[in-house]
Amino acid sequence: MVEMVSRPYASAFEKYAAGNKDILCLSADLTSSCEIDGFRDRHPDQFLSMGMAEQNMLSFAGGLGLAGFRPFIHTFGVFMYRRPYDQLMASIAYPRRKVRLMGFLPGVTTPGGMTHQAIEDISVMRSIPNMTILETGDATEVESICEAADSIDGPVWCRVLRGSVPRLFDTPIKVGEMRELSSGDDILVVTSGICTEEAMRARSALQKAGLSIRHLHLHTIKPFDSKALLDHISSVKHGVVTLENHVTEGGIGSLVAETMADAGVGKRLVRLGLKDTYAHGGSRAYLMRYYGLDATAMVRGIEDLMGQEFGITEDDLDTARVEDVHSLVKAEAL
Repeated sequence: MVEMVSRPYASAFEKYAAGNKDILCLSADLTSSCEIDGFRDRHPDQFLSMGMAEQNMLSFAGGLGLAGFRPFIHTFGVFMYRRPYDQLMASIAYPRRKVRLMGFLPGVTTPGGMTHQAIEDISVMRSIPNMTILETGDATEVESICEAADSIDGPVWCRVLRGSVPRLFDTPIKVGEMRELSSGDDILVVTSGICTEEAMRARSALQKAGLSIRHLHLHTIKPFDSKALLDHISSVKHGVVTLENHVTEGGIGSLVAETMADAGVGKRLVRLGLKDTYAHGGSRAYLMRYYGLDATAMVRGIEDLMGQEFGITEDDLDTARVEDVHSLVKAEAL
């Protein structure tokens, strides 16, 4: 039974930041939705409410970085890079400010539709010089994301999960490394974020079908250990399948494709994720099924790579967890 942890970010951020006067908590009018309302109430001297003015907030954070502070910015991911892109580049990335960008609602983890779903943020952030990219996939990674991000000498983009989050791992994030969740020599599966649990749901059924699966989970997307990935790819017979809560262009599927192309690797690659589309509103489970981000999609992707069907149905997969509403305050999960 998977342990569920309620609001792991809320307690983890407060534990890490409280009393460290160099760390300031910035909010863009989504304080309770980003689980920092308790920190605001108990540590008002380290909290700044910047309102719905993200361009100003990012420039302000750059100034704080110049003054020696390490601001942690909290808002929904889409509002942190689409609207204030120029300020992100000029005030934070170019001068390598120690600004920690905590982006909530990655991909389809919200029913809010395209205005709230950060589906292309990794591709944007990968192209920005000096930017580190981290993504959380379980409660343990959420609990360790603040310390991991704050270890970086420069800006960090973090895809953060909120609400009720499963605990899948027992060790914290180690920046620059990847997790090997299962060893196998037929197919390499590479996942990140919420898609890792979906791949884990599919593994036992695939193994019963006679497939030996090697599964890597990425929490560090930039910088990336290309050599380690190539070693894993060389150890499997048939190829690679990637699954991500993001568009397939510019995310981990592209990262793996670029690594293979640069090294002249001739094995097959199947990239699963959002296919040149925005996602509409709906529950996370529905959206993951509709857009092919779930365990069933992983099975079908492996069948495509292998060129054969294994007769695996939804009933053969491990049970999906039941997800609580994201926010205790807003039932619409915004």
